[in-house]
Amino acid sequence: MSIEQYLSPISLGNLGFFPDEYSTALGTRIKAYTQESGLPEIPSQSLILLGACEDRGAEKNAGCAAAPDEIRRYLYPLASPLEEMAIYDFGNIIIGQAVEDTYYALSEVMAAFLERDNTVVLLGGSQDLTFAAYKAYERLQRIINISAIDSRFDLDPYEEITSRTYLKHIIMQNPNYLFFHTNIGYQTYFVGSEYIKLMEELKFDAYRLGELQHNMVRAEALVRNADLLTVDIGAIRQSDAPGNGDPSPHGFYGEEFCQMMRFAGMSDKISSLGIFEVNPEYDSHGQTAHMTAHGIWYFIEGFFNRKHDSPLLDPQSCKRFLVNLEDQGLEITFFKSKLSDRWWIQVPCDDTELREIYSRHLLLPCTYDDYQQAMNNEVPVLWWRYFQRLNG
Repeated sequence: MSIEQYLSPISLGNLGFFPDEYSTALGTRIKAYTQESGLPEIPSQSLILLGACEDRGAEKNAGCAAAPDEIRRYLYPLASPLEEMAIYDFGNIIIGQAVEDTYYALSEVMAAFLERDNTVVLLGGSQDLTFAAYKAYERLQRIINISAIDSRFDLDPYEEITSRTYLKHIIMQNPNYLFFHTNIGYQTYFVGSEYIKLMEELKFDAYRLGELQHNMVRAEALVRNADLLTVDIGAIRQSDAPGNGDPSPHGFYGEEFCQMMRFAGMSDKISSLGIFEVNPEYDSHGQTAHMTAHGIWYFIEGFFNRKHDSPLLDPQSCKRFLVNLEDQGLEITFFKSKLSDRWWIQVPCDDTELREIYSRHLLLPCTYDDYQQAMNNEVPVLWWRYFQRLNG
């Protein structure tokens, strides 16, 4: 399949980036699709930037379609985290006559990248593009976990796919390739008790903003569990990210956002990151685009410092711990990386067929607190939610 028909090149001049003037800049390590250079050739397991200037699905945030190049404007001049590295920027998805056409083009292009084990950083646009990213995995018949850094659940009960309904539409797909969903940083006054109950009924996971701000180690494990991480920039407080049509005075700080982006970059599991809802029309002196560029910089730094120490990739890189919970009649297996001190917990599955289908997701990222909880003869909550989902 030729993806060039779906892509529009970028102009380094329009970004105000001139490589001769920025010898140590990140942009000099980016092989970009321009009118002059054509599409770059890429090896497998590469890091790819891709823009999608689409906002017809945005709720209360029209104008976010202009974000991809605005983010690039601040990303390219940043100092390169490593001297020897290569990133590939494939420009922007050509917007379709209907929003469904854009979804189709984006899913086709992303599937082509993912099939070769590349990692995609998707610059939105509105967050309904997460639906198109999911469809890329569906094309490859890959069962995935999605984590969302978002102040809302995006489960609103409307027929049209929008930035506030996309998750509902992903759940409704049949056959379905979403195994688990985690919300990172919801704010209760935006959600309501009925949707919190719905998330529990779906056996999905959700963590309040305040809970994670006091425990960013937990946020690391939640981010590390995703194949696809989607970010609504409205989850960042307005003082740090004013460039959004529907901002909140509360949310993650910019530093916490960057911390989570580095966590994401270092995850061996994540194969796509989408950052959405940045709106230059509401931004102040490019503050939000600049902060987003910093977050992507941290993702890049993490990506090129991956330890590849998951027990699935290298069992010898981890120590194995068996914890016997006598009161519950359970034995739970933990793994701790010798390289990074990160933890995983193994979730058993009684069904042989399901165990084979979900094999990638049976080793669940966790924290030392989960291990301590098990040592105190208590079932870790994270483990229990997964166990219920697998064993019904």
